[in-house]
Amino acid sequence: MELIVFLIIGGLAGALAGRVVSGHGYGILMDIVVGVVGAFIGGWLIRTLLGVSGSGLIFSFIAAFVGAVLLLWVVRLVSGNRAAV
Repeated sequence: MELIVFLIIGGLAGALAGRVVSGHGYGILMDIVVGVVGAFIGGWLIRTLLGVSGSGLIFSFIAAFVGAVLLLWVVRLVSGNRAAV
């Protein structure tokens, strides 16, 4: 059950991050991938830089969203004006 919740949160965070960064999502599968990878990145950054470790849906969503936005931003920075993902 936790895996399903993790994928749902990752998908929502990835979809929202895709819309914030580029104005559109990248399809359900890529949104989930971006959100899940972003969750790991965001969780690590929040714990490392702010010293905050939390749990729960809201904290997980915020960490996933922040990480996904940063991931998409870096991908767009590296790839130039081409599609981000």
